[in-house]
Amino acid sequence: MKRRASTALAKHRPATARKRPVRAARNISAAEWQARVELAAAYRLTAMMGWTDMLGTHISCRVPDTHDQFLINPYGLLFEEMTASDLIKCDIEGRKLSDSPYEINSAGFTIHSAIHMGNHDAEAVMHCHTQFGVAVASQKQGLLPLTQMALTALSQVRYHDFEGVAEDHNERERLVRDLGDGGMLILRNHGTLTVGASIGEMFARMYRLERACKFQITAMTGGAELNRIPNEIINHTLEQGGMIYGKGGRGAGGKLMWDALKRKLDRETPGYAS
Repeated sequence: MKRRASTALAKHRPATARKRPVRAARNISAAEWQARVELAAAYRLTAMMGWTDMLGTHISCRVPDTHDQFLINPYGLLFEEMTASDLIKCDIEGRKLSDSPYEINSAGFTIHSAIHMGNHDAEAVMHCHTQFGVAVASQKQGLLPLTQMALTALSQVRYHDFEGVAEDHNERERLVRDLGDGGMLILRNHGTLTVGASIGEMFARMYRLERACKFQITAMTGGAELNRIPNEIINHTLEQGGMIYGKGGRGAGGKLMWDALKRKLDRETPGYAS
């Protein structure tokens, strides 16, 4: 009876769960596998945060010990079901370097390949279409210095004008130029993007940017007069943000937040590491 029950259960599992390849069968290095696990964790946590747009938006990371290969999501899987094995390895021209029944979203490839190619410090790149991020991206003044969360992020924020769906590879140069030395990019009328020297840093930056956008929209729609912060306090807090999240600061690299979030993920949905 036990055998029949387990067989019946297997028949009702999704095909991706039954046929998922393992690391050993794909000759993946230990460094690449760890990057896959970290990136799959970022996808699962993005779903947990409610930042997804069905099959749209993307998170990528550079394959360790390479400069022209990176991992990105297969176009067809929800973020909540992403695993390390699902991720597709591709080159800077969007050619798949690993087997997958899925393709790569061409717009996602344009945006992510631009940043990876143009910024060697951008090991990880995340792009979202969240309710509050798109709302702020659609406001002429962009992110305003209204809250502590915004002020600790603003020194990293840059802007890129909307050019239509990102299918044109000619847009790459302008994306890289507009990001410059920033770690957060507001894509006007489109969404948000963050980069990091690690997946944890990239994710922590998106968290700060997303929260700042949410606070701004909430405050502006509350009906009460906004409490504007004096310029000297704005400048002081911008400096504080640089110290807290800069090299050596207690929030540098997002490591503490990232480690805590992975522990949460391990408790609640540990399957991402398969």
